[in-house]
Amino acid sequence: MKRLIVLFCLLNFAFSFSQDEELERLTIQLAYQDPGTSKIKTSVSIIKLLFESKKYSKALKFVHQSEKLAKDLGYKKGLAEILYFKAKINNKEGYPTKAVLDFKAAKRIFQLINDTIAVAKTNSNIGVLEIKNGNYQTGMTYALSAIPELEKRDLYSQLSLNYESLAHAYETSGDLEKAITFNLKKLEVDNKDNNIEGLINTNKSLGTLYTKKEDHKQAISYFESALGYANSNDEQLRAQILPHLGHAYLKDKDYSTCTRYLAESINLNRRFDNKPEILMALNSLGEVNLIQNRLNTAEAQLLEAVNLSRIIKNDEQLLRNYKLMKILDSTNGKFDTAFVWQSKYYSLKEKIEAKNKPVQIETTIDTTSNTDALLFPIKTNDSVISKKKYDKFKLIFYALLAAFAVVLTFFVLFYLKRNNSAKYTKALEEKNKKIELQNEAILEQSKHLESINRVKDKLFSIVSHDLKDSLTSTKGFIDLLKEGQLTQDEFHSLLPELSESANNASLLLFNLLNWSKSQMQSLDPKPTLFNIQAVFADKVKLIDQKLDSKGVSLIDNTSRDFVYADQSMIEIVIQNLLANAVKFCNRGDSITMSNQISNGNVLLSVSDTGVGIDKANQAKLFGNNTFTTRGTNKEKGTGLGLTICRELVTLNKGTIWVESELNIGSTFYVALPRNKI
Repeated sequence: MKRLIVLFCLLNFAFSFSQDEELERLTIQLAYQDPGTSKIKTSVSIIKLLFESKKYSKALKFVHQSEKLAKDLGYKKGLAEILYFKAKINNKEGYPTKAVLDFKAAKRIFQLINDTIAVAKTNSNIGVLEIKNGNYQTGMTYALSAIPELEKRDLYSQLSLNYESLAHAYETSGDLEKAITFNLKKLEVDNKDNNIEGLINTNKSLGTLYTKKEDHKQAISYFESALGYANSNDEQLRAQILPHLGHAYLKDKDYSTCTRYLAESINLNRRFDNKPEILMALNSLGEVNLIQNRLNTAEAQLLEAVNLSRIIKNDEQLLRNYKLMKILDSTNGKFDTAFVWQSKYYSLKEKIEAKNKPVQIETTIDTTSNTDALLFPIKTNDSVISKKKYDKFKLIFYALLAAFAVVLTFFVLFYLKRNNSAKYTKALEEKNKKIELQNEAILEQSKHLESINRVKDKLFSIVSHDLKDSLTSTKGFIDLLKEGQLTQDEFHSLLPELSESANNASLLLFNLLNWSKSQMQSLDPKPTLFNIQAVFADKVKLIDQKLDSKGVSLIDNTSRDFVYADQSMIEIVIQNLLANAVKFCNRGDSITMSNQISNGNVLLSVSDTGVGIDKANQAKLFGNNTFTTRGTNKEKGTGLGLTICRELVTLNKGTIWVESELNIGSTFYVALPRNKI
């Protein structure tokens, strides 16, 4: 790494040295040239070198000298190029209005001499500046007009700036689809130009846009791409991307991955003291813990976030925090504080909405007056007001003043009464809001209890019927054996049936345990790399006896291949699929199991030539509501097997589906990743 840094410094020094040499050569050449077009061309080359070296003040001196000479000589091309660089320098120096005027002047001359490339570049620069200044309609007109020529000439760096500005303008106007379109165009030209910094920023922008669209899988894809383009050692850049990536995983309900990225984000950003990124990560982590009912942890994170929001004055994150704190306190039954958070939320929301509205400045006239002169005008001429008239005027004045005081008192009393009435009304409204909030919390708790109750009812139903049948059958065999009512031959003939009953009870308990875990959201995959052929081989042993008893043949087309997933979960999936295949086969049918590579994933399949499934029932197989039918030998089921399969496959970043025809057979497919995503 040190060698690379030294090499970079040497290359940078060599480049700077060569630039200085070139600049010195051109300056000497300029000194000996006669006033003419050659002198202007040399001046333009010097201006360009100074601009690239960021020596803007020195470049402007050459601009002023050569601009006057170009005008005197009537050299249009040279004058246009000088004005073009003058505009670029003014923009860098912080004078965007001057820059736009100079670009427009340069454009007019480029049009006169039919320099289409220069016109396109100038239009692009004007568009970028106008959009940056908030003149979106004007800026977009210029930027769009430049695109055909820039694309034709493959001017990637200029196109990248152009697309970025257009994307920003469309995003600001609320047209997210067009903003995405131009960001994708920018991504393409940045890729062709090998612009790594551009690729990182564009992927981040696309991730943000898809987050706004609530297409969280796409957002994750682009944030992951930005992370991929970044150097693995660039922890600063990683720290900036991780909070957004973690938030996207949160919205996609992948809480395990989300927590991992957010925890890493907080550690990195605390090290670099990146307060905005720490704030975003704290709010997201607080939300995850709130969803997973880790309320104490959520409270600590959200309270830290609310303090940090106020320190750095980030109203958007503070608004999000108020909403989460309201939900947290409602869940904890602290309705008083929840109402306070809700009031703060709506107050801040109104402030943000007002702030985002265009501000109109009204000009008011400031006037001053001399009160005494108005009340008692004094004449400076020789005529003087008599004392009698003066006293009469004073009397009228004080009478009017008293009347004004009476009217003012009446209005004050009226205002106080009205204000008290308004306060009373506001207090009633606040109490109503508080009651509404309490009702919402009670309703949420009721829904949660109903959900738990449904899980309980389902468990009791299965335990009281299906499991009871299996255990009763097993107990009956054992009692007969115990009482000596079975001969040895009868016992051996009934032993397979006893074994099958025990296996059914075991599988039933196995499925019940995993289903109840999934309902309580406590399943957490621990992926590893394992041989899928070995898993198939192990699970076939469990159904060998059933295959023999039903007269079903097994075709093993599996091959040695590796899958990156939680092995125990995939074993459950394969066991359920094989058990189902046997269940719905008649004597003489066959079951085929295989695995192959498809689109970079491992595709597993369990196929049978059994009774098949009609179209109407296929849609019910993987639903949340249990669906079951009896097997070909009247075997019972819980209706949980395929539901568990779907949930376990989804947890392991895979997909499951079925293809079936009635009376022909069914094939269940499972696609799983071959390596870590």
